[in-house]
Amino acid sequence: MKGLLVGRAAELARLARVLESAADGTAEVALVGGDAGIGKTRLVTELVAEARSRGFNVLVGQCAELGDTLPYLPLADALRGAEPAVRDAVAAHPLLGQLLPGVESAPSAGLTQQRLFGSLLGLLAEVQPVLFVIEDLHWADRSTRDLLVFLSRMVQTERVCVVGTYRTDDLHRRHPLRSVLAELKRLPSVTHLELGPLDSGEMSDYVTTLGDLDAQELGVIIARAGGNPFYAEELFAAVAEGDSLPDGLASLLMSRVEVLSEPGQRVLRAAAVAGRRVEDQLLREVSELPLADFEEAVREIVSRGLLRVDGYGYAFRHALLQEAVYTDLLPGERTRLHADFARLLTSPAELAHHHLAGHDLAGALAASAEAGRVAERLGAPAEAHSHYDRALSLWDRVPEAAELAGESRAALAFRSAVMAADSGDNHRAVQQLRALPPTSEVSERLAYYLTELDDQDGAIAAADRAVEDAPDQATLARALATYARTITWTARHTEAQDMARRAIETARAVGARDAEVGALLILALHAEHEGDMARAHSLAQTATTEDTSDLAMNLRARFHHGRLLYEQGLLAEAAEVADDGIQLAVETGLNWSTYGTDLRFLRFLIHYVAGEWDQAEAMAAGFGARVGTLPEAVLSSFALFIEVARGLPAVEGRLNWLRPFWSDLLVAYMSRGLAAEHALWQGEPTVALEHVEAALATCEPGDPGTLRLATVALWALADLGQVEGADDLLARVRFAVETGPVGQRGQMGPEGQAWALRAEAEWHRVHGRLDVDLWRRVVAAFDYGFVYEAARARWRLAEALLAAGDRPGAQSEWEQARETAGKLRAAPLDNALSDFGRRARFTGGQADGGLTARENEVLRLVAEGLTNREIAERLFIAQKTVSVHVSNILGKLEVSTRTQAAAAGRERGLL
Repeated sequence: MKGLLVGRAAELARLARVLESAADGTAEVALVGGDAGIGKTRLVTELVAEARSRGFNVLVGQCAELGDTLPYLPLADALRGAEPAVRDAVAAHPLLGQLLPGVESAPSAGLTQQRLFGSLLGLLAEVQPVLFVIEDLHWADRSTRDLLVFLSRMVQTERVCVVGTYRTDDLHRRHPLRSVLAELKRLPSVTHLELGPLDSGEMSDYVTTLGDLDAQELGVIIARAGGNPFYAEELFAAVAEGDSLPDGLASLLMSRVEVLSEPGQRVLRAAAVAGRRVEDQLLREVSELPLADFEEAVREIVSRGLLRVDGYGYAFRHALLQEAVYTDLLPGERTRLHADFARLLTSPAELAHHHLAGHDLAGALAASAEAGRVAERLGAPAEAHSHYDRALSLWDRVPEAAELAGESRAALAFRSAVMAADSGDNHRAVQQLRALPPTSEVSERLAYYLTELDDQDGAIAAADRAVEDAPDQATLARALATYARTITWTARHTEAQDMARRAIETARAVGARDAEVGALLILALHAEHEGDMARAHSLAQTATTEDTSDLAMNLRARFHHGRLLYEQGLLAEAAEVADDGIQLAVETGLNWSTYGTDLRFLRFLIHYVAGEWDQAEAMAAGFGARVGTLPEAVLSSFALFIEVARGLPAVEGRLNWLRPFWSDLLVAYMSRGLAAEHALWQGEPTVALEHVEAALATCEPGDPGTLRLATVALWALADLGQVEGADDLLARVRFAVETGPVGQRGQMGPEGQAWALRAEAEWHRVHGRLDVDLWRRVVAAFDYGFVYEAARARWRLAEALLAAGDRPGAQSEWEQARETAGKLRAAPLDNALSDFGRRARFTGGQADGGLTARENEVLRLVAEGLTNREIAERLFIAQKTVSVHVSNILGKLEVSTRTQAAAAGRERGLL
């Protein structure tokens, strides 16, 4: 029991209800099934602790793999380990005493079993309330099975709870426990739970309780453990020791294989070579058994839970079982079976796998190249890149490789690089392209990806080569469009529009629509910067509607069109374009590409700005916290917007996983900027300032991103009462507004204008001045649709109005801010407003009784009739915490019962 209980809240709640029913005088039985290692004992251990805290006497007995040689073994085990009070009570029941060590058995007087069962009933009645746990019922002897049936039928009004656990993977079709379970499940007093695998998020939480791992190791363990906590523990230990499959785990898995008949083992070995799943006909042909023998062998395997029926074939119950059987094969046996599968298969991807494992390198190379092309056509860039890379790794070991692959090595490597970029790995793409002869096509893609990686000098040099070496007009059009893109945000930005127009003219002449779209987007960016929004929208709309054969370009067009609408505050229109782009990314397998990731962030940001925070939080839940790649880290950073603003407990853990990626400009900008806000809400302005200064160091002068960062820094200085550095921060903000990233003032959207105004207001706050008119302008600026920031600005406006002596105006702004904070469940802001309200003594008009966002949330659940335990489960907080919230609610609403609190909430419009 190495880790914490994770992912079993619902199952534990069901068992707790069974225990509660028993405590109230209705006897209950619970049967808990699941594979070995899935967490049955861990769950029951938690229930035992709960029972003891409720004053139950607890009996725990263990069955053993001894057949019927020791009857009532778990009962004897339970009595032997019972508490002193129970042991004393056993003394009054001689038949039960005979089960204890050192007690001689009396001569049988007939009807011994019935008398023993009666004695046990008497004992349970004397020591109630009692929890009786029988572990590993799959090994139970006949007498113990009879005892379980007896207790299930006979205990009714006693305060008794019986819980039995068993392994589902040990219940073959003739197992004696099967009929017992079937009988018991029909009884109304019996609750049945079957523990399934933990999902990947729960497994991630569980494995991290075991110790420190990097993201790659964590991902491998989660993938191999298949949701089984015990397997995860063993694999975690193996990582430290450098093992692939721990001996103990392999032995456990193989012990279930070794009981099979020889034909059964033969079929299972063939299935292991096929992989996790295999079709029935294919397995039959490879196993080379007569049909009747084959079917009997498969029936045996399935009945023992080693394979399960899956469509027209079979799948291993657990991936590690397949791995253990495969590892146990002799080398020659493994090679022959792979060759047999390769002879019968037609799928390029499967052929590549079996050819390689069967040491047919030529076959593996040809099949890998074809598998890559198939994956590319199906919109699976990550898989295509993997297949191409496998073919390239075999190239030097195979004669006439180009003929087998169907194209040259350079062509295949170029395909591989493009697929790497499309799957989100621009670094790998750049690495592969730099190893190729610098043709115009290679240089154009290199320039494009280097721009994504912010390598401005490298991108311009590559783009220059691409234009100079272009062998035809289509290639030239693409090179020109990419060149225009590389210089758009540089000192040469004035050249970019002429180059883009030339690219469009060239592209239209030869039908290179991808180059045309790329150039249209460059012109749209320049039109936006110059303030010609009508032209910018028109160009972006044209680029979006002109789909090309370049899927990544289609996503880029949708992202920039959506971003343009978002920047102008047209949130509904931006959402529609982003949704279309996200759907395209998912359908084409490009959801981890640069613009696939950007589109998801854009959609998340639209939810966030529009105040649709439940939808934003739901999206953020899909942005994994335990990141291992840069695209994952970028997406994870976005989740901090909602997590920091709602004060969610996930913030600290997410920041810890993002820390290794702080060398990346975008990750540092977002995660450290939001870490600063989190620190400010925690009352740590010095820490906040450290984060902001580090993030600002990554921004170029004039970068619009400095607006928000500098504003947060000024907030920190105001909290510190420190003036030093404030003027420099404001100067950076004004430079960004007046000069911009390319050295000339450009169009700034409503959000940028609002942040610039707030920076001015925060600068005055640093100097002790609360400027009412300026804070009114900040509120008005954010009121274009940014719900949360408008509320934060109203907070400061209320402070300024109160300082100016306008108490009614201050209370009005404060009430509006509190209403928004409550609706958003923005706990940190709500707490700050509550604190300000108490200091200002805003009570007369306070309709909500001063409830915090979390208290409002608890009140809603109280009104639904939920108990403290049920509220704790719903909100993922401790039951004791719920109790504190309920007490606060009763006090603030000046009521004495939960029913009165619900009524008061409805009366005040809180529900």
